[in-house]
Amino acid sequence: MGIVASVVAATDTVPPINALRPAELAEWLAGRGQPAFRARQLRGWIARGAGSFEEMHDLPAGLRAELSGSFRLSSLEPVLESAADDGLTTKLLYGLDGGYTVEAVTMRYPRRTTLCISSQVGCPIGCPFCATGQGKFGRNLKAHEILDQALDAARRLAPEGRRLSHVVFMGMGEPMANYGPVVESVRLLADPELLGISPRRVVVSTAGLVPRIAQLAEEKLPVTLAISLHAARDELRDYLVPINRRYPLAELVGAARDFARGSGRRVSYEWVVLAGVNDTDRDADELGRLLDPYLSHVNLIPWNPVDDTEFKGPSRNAVTRFADRIRGHGLNVTVRDTRGREADAACGQLRARVMKSA
Repeated sequence: MGIVASVVAATDTVPPINALRPAELAEWLAGRGQPAFRARQLRGWIARGAGSFEEMHDLPAGLRAELSGSFRLSSLEPVLESAADDGLTTKLLYGLDGGYTVEAVTMRYPRRTTLCISSQVGCPIGCPFCATGQGKFGRNLKAHEILDQALDAARRLAPEGRRLSHVVFMGMGEPMANYGPVVESVRLLADPELLGISPRRVVVSTAGLVPRIAQLAEEKLPVTLAISLHAARDELRDYLVPINRRYPLAELVGAARDFARGSGRRVSYEWVVLAGVNDTDRDADELGRLLDPYLSHVNLIPWNPVDDTEFKGPSRNAVTRFADRIRGHGLNVTVRDTRGREADAACGQLRARVMKSA
């Protein structure tokens, strides 16, 4: 109870340093008589995970003191951490200004390290199988709050000799409903003075905001688009993904195909496998008829149990059979590794557990 109360009560009026855009930071430094290269030095320290402004020893002492009095290093306050898979999966619950909390999950693989990042506090879409959708929607995250999740992950990975290499916008929230800050954060992630993560290693997901898919295509950012599909007929998807009532499958898949053709990058279609709901032969055949094998990749995700829902997770054999049936239609299929069940790794679970204890 004390943890939650402290988060809710805290609203720090000192702004985080990354809330300043590069031009604003340069202006702030110039107003204090500092040369332009100080901004590059400062951003370099932030990217390397400095724990305080005082650690930035190549900055003048007076500037370090002024920075310490004017800014925080991060917009995030770690609240709780959980680990699973012998430490290969870690989830952080962060406190934000205004008493809100969000989650981010770091997943370590042999050749890459991926951060599952949040873009909103809660989610307005309301998918009934998702822990995030069960809670109240809070607010959109700002671009620097998204960036700070990645910077904190990179800082924690550095002592392990690991580098954050990939980012997926599949944490809390609907990224396309927070479009501007999400796109800005992708550009910040790619900044060579910060993390230098290529947009080609970034996945931006959506439950189906069709107009935003077309807008993202115009950005000319080579990100991978992921569609949270979960059903291949409107009747079922209206229930599992309520935004389908506004943007039905024909519109959604059409927009995704246009994105794939324009970008030259296949669209990833995410499918949370729910036992007896969307894992039947009918579902596999409908999906096979819906998607273009040359423009699509199907990512099957065995459902992580969520309290107070009617759904059940599938057996391993059921997932294998379902995947094979989809492949029979010529589609490329991957079954996602079920990481971190004991870490409450499904979106929103750790946050929900902490809030229930309040």
